[in-house]
Amino acid sequence: MKGWLQRFMSGRYGFDRFSGFLSVCSLVLVVLGALFSPVLYWLGLILLGYCYFRILSRNIQKRYHENLKYLELEGKVTGWFATKKVRFQQRKQYHYYRCPHCGQQLRVPRGRGKISITCPKCGTQFIKKS
Repeated sequence: MKGWLQRFMSGRYGFDRFSGFLSVCSLVLVVLGALFSPVLYWLGLILLGYCYFRILSRNIQKRYHENLKYLELEGKVTGWFATKKVRFQQRKQYHYYRCPHCGQQLRVPRGRGKISITCPKCGTQFIKKS
């Protein structure tokens, strides 16, 4: 009896970040479905089934690549929010402008009046109020 779970899970993929995300989403959908719509309930159960399928899968390479894609997408989303948080924290010290030629974001200190800004990427100069 001892170690049967370890023997059962041997050679299987197991739990990763994507599985954790799927399990939390399925829990939220099941709760919302129980309160509002049976469609959300069944969608949550299907998502939970897929989560267990991934955990118990023996195709480790494919599950690993799925997790890498999820982590890449998660990094983009969390990076976007981190950028917004930093810009919000620095809103009293800096203005943010985009270069009209290449679209590069530029940070300029506030309170300097009208200044000429040179884009470090393309070299375009433009005048803005800081």
